[in-house]
Amino acid sequence: MEYRRMGKTGLQLSLLSYGSWVTFYKQVDENACDKLITTAYDNGINFFDNAEGYENGRSETLMGKVLSKKGWDRSSYCLSSKVFFGIFGKENRPNQTGLSRKHITEACHGALKRLKTEYLDIYYCHRPDPNTPMEEIVRTMNILLQQGKIFYWGTSEWSAAEITEAHQVANALNLIGPDVEQPQYNLFERRKMEHDYLDLFKHAGMGTTTWSPLASGLLTGKYNKGIPEGSRLAIETYAWLRDRTMQQEKIEKVKKLQTLAADMGTSVATLSIAWCIRNPNVTSAILGATKEAQLLENLGALELYKLLTPEKMSEIEGIMA
Repeated sequence: MEYRRMGKTGLQLSLLSYGSWVTFYKQVDENACDKLITTAYDNGINFFDNAEGYENGRSETLMGKVLSKKGWDRSSYCLSSKVFFGIFGKENRPNQTGLSRKHITEACHGALKRLKTEYLDIYYCHRPDPNTPMEEIVRTMNILLQQGKIFYWGTSEWSAAEITEAHQVANALNLIGPDVEQPQYNLFERRKMEHDYLDLFKHAGMGTTTWSPLASGLLTGKYNKGIPEGSRLAIETYAWLRDRTMQQEKIEKVKKLQTLAADMGTSVATLSIAWCIRNPNVTSAILGATKEAQLLENLGALELYKLLTPEKMSEIEGIMA
């Protein structure tokens, strides 16, 4: 495993990490979850990602239950959670979502309880909240830092302007700004990582823990001929994700990438992940495998990305147009 420092901080995260979005509770049970987390840890993964909004807190509960039984030294791995969406789904009432001081604080306490841990290594603001003053958000995160309940805080799917504002407010108040952003990043979703955030990487020293390197499974090739039963896009409650993902133009590009991958003796999934982590601004790419074999295949990207020469990258660019 390779480890990268999270931006300007001293925290080192495994180049590949493991996350629970959709996977935990919805697609895998406790036994499968245990096996996947153990396989990840045994292969050097030291960062496990979660959020209050994943299955309304049940994903965190499942991960916490598994990790609490492992007996691993807590200092050997990093845990994260995110705050914004709440845990009650459609039943959320005012103050049970967003980034008010009340919700951030209560959500942090809830995440600690569900994950069975005394602290979070990283706590993200899962979306921007235009209804809460930036000063309130920054101050609340710093209170949690001072209390030792979180070690670093970050953002997820914020715009460059919003992250810049957070840094400006933090600097003006002599407080700590966000150290990490968690954006989507894959061959189909590139603008933020390759354009919008460049000044933040250079001047603010932001790290990134990117999600969906396989574009919700599209870049595995398994959707080339339709939606297989039991797959992520077959889940009825994720129809919005299915509609956004299943586009014929994208599928045709995946088929061409699959041919290129085969010529290199690898899978299109491994190639796609390798492409992501070849970007030096990626601190860690979060995997979401539902089977041990998939996870082990994904880990092959650690060696493959070093073989992506400028010529190979140019071939990939030609396919993606």
